[in-house]
Amino acid sequence: MSKIKTTKAATAKPTTTKVVNTLKTKRFVVRKSLVGTNQLIEVNFANGNTVIYNHDKVWEIMGEKLENMACFIKYKNYTCTNNIPVILRGKELV
Repeated sequence: MSKIKTTKAATAKPTTTKVVNTLKTKRFVVRKSLVGTNQLIEVNFANGNTVIYNHDKVWEIMGEKLENMACFIKYKNYTCTNNIPVILRGKELV
């Protein structure tokens, strides 16, 4: 009797790439429900300025302040209609 040696072929694990869709809006927004999603947000303000930011980077900068604001506690979001908050201006947000 001869022994047949069998080996298992290496199976490649499929790689998944998370595709992040950009959320487009007319106002700057930070939402409690988006924390941890790494969501990119593109804002087109009425004055023609466009800003793209990563929600989680903004949360790192503003999170502590937002959690102490009555509007954020009540509604779980924060918005700015005309521009991004002063604390974020000049910072890398993507």
